[in-house]
Order: sequence, then structure tokens, then C-alpha cells
Amino acid sequence: MNLVSLNIESIQLGHPLPFVLRGADGVLLAQKGYVIRTREELAKMVGRGRQLCVDTDESGDSHRAYLAQLQRMLIADTNLGEIAAMKMTAADDAGGRGRAGKTLPDWPELQLRATQLLRAPSPADFGGRFQTLHDELARHCEQTPDATLLGLIYLSAQETRMYSATHSMLVCCVCMVVAREMLRWPASRVQQLGHAALSMNIAMSELQDQLAQQTHPLTAQQIAAVESHAERSEALLRTLGVADPVWLEAVRCHHHRTPGPLAKKTEPQQMARLLQRADIFGARMAPRAARLPMPVTAAMQASYYDEEHQVDEAGAALVKTLGVYPPGAFVRLASQEVGVVVRRGTTATTPKVAVVTNRDGMPTGEPIPRDTGMPPWKVTGVVAFKDVRVKLSLDRLLNLV
Repeated sequence: MNLVSLNIESIQLGHPLPFVLRGADGVLLAQKGYVIRTREELAKMVGRGRQLCVDTDESGDSHRAYLAQLQRMLIADTNLGEIAAMKMTAADDAGGRGRAGKTLPDWPELQLRATQLLRAPSPADFGGRFQTLHDELARHCEQTPDATLLGLIYLSAQETRMYSATHSMLVCCVCMVVAREMLRWPASRVQQLGHAALSMNIAMSELQDQLAQQTHPLTAQQIAAVESHAERSEALLRTLGVADPVWLEAVRCHHHRTPGPLAKKTEPQQMARLLQRADIFGARMAPRAARLPMPVTAAMQASYYDEEHQVDEAGAALVKTLGVYPPGAFVRLASQEVGVVVRRGTTATTPKVAVVTNRDGMPTGEPIPRDTGMPPWKVTGVVAFKDVRVKLSLDRLLNLV
């Protein structure tokens, strides 16, 4: 044990501790994540431990990150008020999935760009605009996968106006993350998969947006358009200048119901199967004017099992990659608090969560980070988006990743 003393003034009240707090003799005063709410409670801790300390053998990374942040503020001549109010943050980045200083996307702007591109594609500029959009999504998937998943899953649970573009971007990013992290496909193949996912519904993008807001049953003409959209999307892509046979075949086959091992399929068929699983996941989770979205766990289950009620290899890869509670899902904790998942954890059932309502159902004001790997904050179930009575800023959530 290597104890380092802390200045009592450096403990920010009302925010989770980023490291385990110990006394001068090493006695445990508070676990990581515990919230000290009053100056009186802090004084009692000091009285019990004689001094506030951090064991750098146990919390070294978190403590060093805090000191480095403080040092940067001092070098920058930050005023003392800002330094005193500095939020201490843990440095556990879940295997490098965090932001790492990268710029987060402007999701409303990307939604608009994707909608304009997919609804009214023109051979004159489609190739360049499409590639630019795809490359931007691919970069975010590689640099900040958790923030990217959080943004798209969170938006998908409430988007009906630009449903088609949001859904296509979600499927695109989910597939690329799964293919790279779990299936270990080469970069060139991940790019082909991303191309296919982003363009798979291009022949019915406008119709998809219409159906998301439609309250009456589909007409016979609409049903025919939905059933033929994969073939029509492939044909439209050819007229727009797409010549990659793998991309085109994956689009044509993405609605085929073909269970079975991926190893027995061709590369385009493997891509199509992953597209289909991710397509199901995104569609079940999204709202319609005529129905509420499915809980995220039900959407996951629909992807996990195939048409013969067996575990689907592509669906299993999706669930293992995203976790049972993916970023953007709302969950209830053992503490009876409700939070939104902001980052995947070390296991499929222990994500990092930002609490938004307390055990009494009241808003917390600022989202409070929780480590669900710890028993007091174990995830006990999902909460439907409609049942969360707190208006949340996506940018605010993204900054917690």
C-alpha cells in the first residue's frame, strides 16, 4: 500500500469519487463512485481516518489523471474558482473506447446530410458525398466507438422525422464496430460492409420516413415497395456509379432469411447476414407513430436468435460487442436509480452508467457516473425511453463517455 495524502479542499461535494478514499492508516473510508454530499460528512470522514489518502497502488491511474488535470489548469493560469470546482474524473477508459481527446460528431448535422443524400441521390455527386459521409462515420467508429454508439442508439429511440438516415447510420456503425472488434475482418472488408449498410435502403429512404409517421396499415403498394427494396437499392446503386460486386451483393441479400454458420457463406453473404441482424436490432428499438419502440433487451434478443430459434452467429457477435445493455440504453440499478449507459464495460452486463434520476424518481441535475460492476449499482433491468421523464442533452451525455 502506497498512501498519498489529499487536500480536503480538493474533494468535490456532490460528485462521485474517482478513486477509493482511505484514512492515514489505510482504513477504507469510501469506495470509488461514492458521493460525499456535505461538508459535515467530509469532516466526519477526516475524523475517522485522521487524514484523507489515496492508495496509488490501487487507484494510481485515477489519481495521476486528477493531478495532471489540476497541473494543466495551474499552468494555464486558470482562476482559483474554476480549479476549486474542477470535476475529478477516473482514468479507466475501458480498453481505449473513450474519447481520448477526439472531436465528437455533430449528430443533427449528420442526420440532415444523410437524409438529403439518401432521399435524393444524384449520379453527378453521389460518389463523393457518400464516401465523405461514410469516412466520417468510419473515423468516429474507430476513434470513439462508445460515443458513436451512444449518439446513434439514443437518437434512434426517439427519431421519426429522419428515421431512415438515422437507422442507416446506426446499422452502418454497429456493423463496422462488430466486424472490426469481434469478427476481426480486415479493414477493406469493414469498409465494404459500411458502404453496404449505409446504402442498403436507398431505394426506399423517403418511404421509410413516411412509414415511421404513418398511423394506418401499409397499403398493398407500400408492402410491395418494402418487399422489393433490396433489389431496387442494388439497381439504383448501379445507376449511381457503384461497381463493387461485394457491396452490391450484400445490399441485394440483406433481407434474405438464411440462418447457419458464417463459414458456410460467401463474403457478401456474411456481410448481408450481419446487416440483417443489425437491421433487426435498430428497427425493433426505433419508435413509430403507430407503436412504441421495443426495450433494448428485446431488440437484442430478436437479433441473437435466428429464424429457427437457434443462436445466430452474426447476432451473437453483435450482442457480445455491444453488450446486453449497449450505450444509449436506459437501465435501472440495484440502488433504484435510473441511468443511461454511456460506455461498454469489462463484461456484457457491467456497462458504465450515468444516473439521471435518483431512487425517488427525481432528476439528479447533473448525470452521476456509476460503475455497475459494483454490487450497489448492479443493473437490474431496462427502462423504456418513454418512461424516462428527464430531458437530456445528447452533448452532455457524450461528454461523459
